[in-house]
Amino acid sequence: MQDSNFKPTLRLLDATMIVAGSMIGSGIFIVSADITRNVGSAGWLIAIWLITGFMTITAALSYGELSAMFPKAGGQYVYLKEAYNPLIGFLYGWSFFSVIQTATIAAVAVAFAKFTAYIFPAVGEDSILLSIGSFHFSAAQLLSIVIIILLTFINTRGIQSGKLIQTTFTLTKILSLLGLILFGLFAFQPEVWKQNWDLPWLLGKFTPGEGTELYSGIAVMGAIAAAMVGSIFSSDSWNNVTFIAGEIKNPQRNIGLSLFLGTLLVTIIYVCTNLVYLAVLPLDGIAGAEKDRVGVAAAQVIFGPAGTIIIAVMIMISTFGCNNGLILAGARVYHTMAKDRLFFKKAGTLNGNNVPGYALWFQCLFACAWSVSGQYGQLLDMISFVVVAFYMLTIAGIFILRKKRPDHPRPYKAFGYPVLPILYILMGLSFCVLLIFFKPNYTWPGLIITLLGIPIYYAIRKNDSGQTH
Repeated sequence: MQDSNFKPTLRLLDATMIVAGSMIGSGIFIVSADITRNVGSAGWLIAIWLITGFMTITAALSYGELSAMFPKAGGQYVYLKEAYNPLIGFLYGWSFFSVIQTATIAAVAVAFAKFTAYIFPAVGEDSILLSIGSFHFSAAQLLSIVIIILLTFINTRGIQSGKLIQTTFTLTKILSLLGLILFGLFAFQPEVWKQNWDLPWLLGKFTPGEGTELYSGIAVMGAIAAAMVGSIFSSDSWNNVTFIAGEIKNPQRNIGLSLFLGTLLVTIIYVCTNLVYLAVLPLDGIAGAEKDRVGVAAAQVIFGPAGTIIIAVMIMISTFGCNNGLILAGARVYHTMAKDRLFFKKAGTLNGNNVPGYALWFQCLFACAWSVSGQYGQLLDMISFVVVAFYMLTIAGIFILRKKRPDHPRPYKAFGYPVLPILYILMGLSFCVLLIFFKPNYTWPGLIITLLGIPIYYAIRKNDSGQTH
């Protein structure tokens, strides 16, 4: 007989490792190049990471109240459904399944393959296995699919298997990043540092070899928003721990605490890593790094010829652990949606190992499809808008639920309420509005995908009511 309920086996350390591990992928080693090109100075590079870190920690502190109120699987989907209505919850779940989680899993898996190719060139993007017209299928895409299937299989064997990989790989990559920061201090180059900080607050479009072209007027704000797309993507997925609330011991305490500890730890590591970049590479070297691989360029300065291999191994560890966290947590959302009759019925069942096996395999298929398509990279830029919009809606839900359900038990209340939640909403709103005006190609595709969920929701409801009657 299969147990219909999740078993709480994850401790505070495990939950914190899921927060940190789901956040740290390949972004920290890459996106600083694009940020530098957008803002053009050392001070603004660090400021972008600090602003993003502040927003992330603020949101995490706010989610603590919601996770304490609804300590069950599904996380953000459940919060939106409870604060607003089932449609808003479904639109998040639909966006989460169709792009947010599955395209991220694909992108992280391909990043794993790309950096594996530094050690084993045969699995690189240039090794084309199949070509049909303009469609090319590379060895890197094949390896990414193998990794997604392998991690999905491991997670179908039970939460303990996923937990062991998550905690081990996250601790390893945190120690590796701390090692990079420490060795970066030994490789500190005073002349590079001084040059980078000569004019720290110039804000302009930076072109390697040419310098900074200052922005004027409102374009300044647009540049900051565009720069934050990369840092927000690199800092995203911190909320994954809320999806597995049903498997965390003492969730009312441990989810909120793990959200705070995990996001704070990653923010400190990200800022310190960027300070190391500025200590060993000139702005030209950061903005003009080959294929934006700033981490590789920095490691070559810090470790010499072995730097490429060292950073490749670090990113392999980082992306493998990151994808395990994404795969483990994501399936719990589809399981909860299926229980609400808004997803494939089979996804609502647990297998003999007390995990949502069918939901894991549904997610696996969609993520593999994104890997084959090769279109996930652009989509991830496009969904930053949608991700932040749903974060704002969720945090606004705290205000709604305090009015709708004033007597509902709240073992933890949002830190800094109402100031910090309002501040996040204002910052998030500014980010989204600026993207609409200055980077519309980053907004409308994600919005269209989300809105496609409306007819799908009503079609499911109509079909469900037809079957009920």
